[in-house]
Amino acid sequence: MEGQPEILQTAIGYGLQGWDMAKVWLLSPAAWSQFAILVVAWLLAVLITGRIRPALTRLLTPAAGQDGPIASARRFMLMFLPLLMPLLAYGLTGIGESVTRSIFGSGDVIAFGKRLFMVLAARVLVREIVTDPFLKVLGRLVLMPVALLYLFDLLGLANDRLAAISVDLGNISFSALSLIRGAVSAALLFWLGRWSNSQSEDFIRRQEDLRPATRELAMKASQIAIFGAAFLLLMSIMGIDLTAIAVLGGALGVGIGLGLQQIAANFVSGVILLLEGQTTVGDYVVLDDGSEGTIVKMTARAAILETPDGRWIVVPNEDFITSRVINLSDAGSQRRYEADFSVSYDTDINRIPALIEPAVAALDFVLTEGARAPECELKAFADSGVDFSVEYWVEGIEDVTGKYQSDVLFAIWNALKAEGIEIPFPQRVLHHVGLNSQPLVEAGDAA
Repeated sequence: MEGQPEILQTAIGYGLQGWDMAKVWLLSPAAWSQFAILVVAWLLAVLITGRIRPALTRLLTPAAGQDGPIASARRFMLMFLPLLMPLLAYGLTGIGESVTRSIFGSGDVIAFGKRLFMVLAARVLVREIVTDPFLKVLGRLVLMPVALLYLFDLLGLANDRLAAISVDLGNISFSALSLIRGAVSAALLFWLGRWSNSQSEDFIRRQEDLRPATRELAMKASQIAIFGAAFLLLMSIMGIDLTAIAVLGGALGVGIGLGLQQIAANFVSGVILLLEGQTTVGDYVVLDDGSEGTIVKMTARAAILETPDGRWIVVPNEDFITSRVINLSDAGSQRRYEADFSVSYDTDINRIPALIEPAVAALDFVLTEGARAPECELKAFADSGVDFSVEYWVEGIEDVTGKYQSDVLFAIWNALKAEGIEIPFPQRVLHHVGLNSQPLVEAGDAA
């Protein structure tokens, strides 16, 4: 073996030790008795599992349509039934190990078998129970290698070797074991934080008694609390002194003071909006620059506005605080709108209100009760005709697509045409002075 690489020599040494142990096991009566106990423990586990698993399945399966917390807990426990057989075998083998050690003074074989049943349980957990893709990959890359090291009783040796390897990052030194432990812990904490945040958001959204703004604020607060706790726990696991966070906080404060004022202002504005509740998700708003639409999402930095033509506009939260915003959803659901039209001067204008008001009221979306009934008013005597306006109330918000006004204008047009009333076109009077100085009056299209 001299002249071979060190890693190969170590592997050969472990192989020879394993072969010596196998020969001892094969030739020892105590080892054969332990093999027999392992087989008996496995058979008993299979027999007991076959008897009690159907009963447990019936007991834990909730009735169809049940979605309460108890039903969810029963479904969760039902997922772990495949672990019943290897865990039973592990427990029975543990009892056999204590008996064997008391009689023969040794139990290496049965201890190896007990560890083998635990490895089988880890394999069942990864292959059959875990369904989340991230956890499944983590189980294959982390849990199964650790289980194999545990099977051959090499877990302590691997920990010692990894702890002896030092990784230097500037003035900070970490062991390879702490880095691996930190990476795995960070992955698990990130997944757990994401899952907890999703569950808490779903729970808060179901609280219909809370205002939408309160629900949004509660979701943001729970998100900050969950990931903040995960970060502090990770720092504690990795052994990083939390006083260093104070230095980081001071540096962050200086950064905010020097160059992040706008981001901080938007964050504070978002908190104010959520606390006041005057502008929240689902509101139809008109901004100072003329943009309008429905708020579909509010984040810590900005609000997402969906316009009537399907575009999404990202509006900083500060704009809702420092500029004028018209919230059309904040004062009830009924709105008043106007539709303008004109008739010629040859028309008996006293007939117009009685003609237009019933025509507009006949539309199914127009309100007709009391003061909400359509009202036609004379607006002005214009150059080309007499201007009228009909005011009408609807249950909803008129957006830039003109979803209500278009039908109202159609109703006005049809009512006027049915009565033979002319809608005037623009007219001009021209005075033409010719050679005989005779004025000529003509009427026609302005074009």
